[in-house]
Amino acid sequence: MQRPYPAPPLTAPAPAPAPVPVLVSVLVLTLALVLTGCAGAAEAAKDTRAPTAPTGVTATAGSAATVHVMWRAAADDRGVTGYTVYDQGRQVREVPAATLMTDVTGLAPASRHSFTVRARDAAGNVSADSAPVTATTPAATAEDRTPPTRPTALRVTPAGPGAAVLAWRPARDDTRVTAYDVYQADTRIHTVPGTATTARLTGLRPGTAYSFTVRARDAAENSSPDSAPADLTTATAPGAPPSTAPTAVTVRPAHGALILTWTPPRTAEPVKEYELHLNGRFATTIVWGAQPAPGPVTYTLTVPDSPGLRYTVTLRAKLPDGTWGDFSAPRTAVTP
Repeated sequence: MQRPYPAPPLTAPAPAPAPVPVLVSVLVLTLALVLTGCAGAAEAAKDTRAPTAPTGVTATAGSAATVHVMWRAAADDRGVTGYTVYDQGRQVREVPAATLMTDVTGLAPASRHSFTVRARDAAGNVSADSAPVTATTPAATAEDRTPPTRPTALRVTPAGPGAAVLAWRPARDDTRVTAYDVYQADTRIHTVPGTATTARLTGLRPGTAYSFTVRARDAAENSSPDSAPADLTTATAPGAPPSTAPTAVTVRPAHGALILTWTPPRTAEPVKEYELHLNGRFATTIVWGAQPAPGPVTYTLTVPDSPGLRYTVTLRAKLPDGTWGDFSAPRTAVTP
C-alpha cells in the first residue's frame, strides 16, 4: 500500500510591506518646494548692484575755513539712501539721499583740497568715486567784521523744464567777496564763487511758485543782507490746470506785526478765504466777511514783538469749488 506523502506544514504568509503614507510624501515634497522657493526669493531679493557714481560735483570755497560741495543725484535699481563726501580720500561728511550738497568746515586757511563723493544704498553697496574736484580756501583776514553789501538787480529766467538761471550785480566788500549763496524760502540751495554773478538752478517742480534771494559772503564768514527777491512760477505739467497761487506777495515787518499784501488768483468767483503758513507750518485762516476787493488785499498778522525774528510767509486761496489752491511764492521778513 502506498503511503501518502506528509502534507507540508502550514506557514503564515509573510506580511506585505506597509505602504508609505502618501500624506508624508506630499508634506516632504511641499516643504522642499517651499524651502527652494524661499531660497530663490532670498536670492532674488539680495541686492548686489552698486549705485552709479555721483556726477556734476562742484566745490566752492566760501570762506577761509569752509568749502561748499554740491553734486547731482546718483541712480540705483533699489534707490540711493545716502552720500559720503571725501577730502583727499578721508571721509568728512555723510548726508541722506535727499541732500545733494554740504558744507565742509574747520578747514585751514589758504589750503588746497580735493573732494569726491560716493553714493550708497540700503544693502550697503557703495558706488565708485565721483570725478575729483579741487578748491583752495582763501587766506584768513584779521578782525574782519564788515559784511559785504547786498547783491542788487537780481532777476530769474526759465532755462528749460525744471531749471532756471539767476543773475545779479556784484556786491562790494572791504576785502573781497568769496562766495554768493542762493536761498529759496530762507533755505540755502546753491553756492557759487565770489567771481560769479549767475547761478543755474535745476530740479524745480512744474507749476510751482518760487522766490529766490542771494547773499554775498567774505572770507571771514560775514554775510550780506538778502538781495531783493526774484520770483518764478515754473510751467505747469502738460494737461495740468494753470496756477491758482496768489501773486505779488509782499511782507513788511513792523513792531509786533507782519503787514501782508497780495493779489488774489483769477477765479470764477472772488476768493473769501486764505490759509497762511509761517515757516512751513499752518498759522491761521483769513476769512473776509464782506465781498473782497478784486485788486490787491492787505492783512496784518500779529507776531511776538521781539527783534530779529525771521518769518517765511506763504499763502493759498480757497477756490470756488472748495479746494485749496497752489501756494504763493514764499516771502521772508525779519522783525525790527
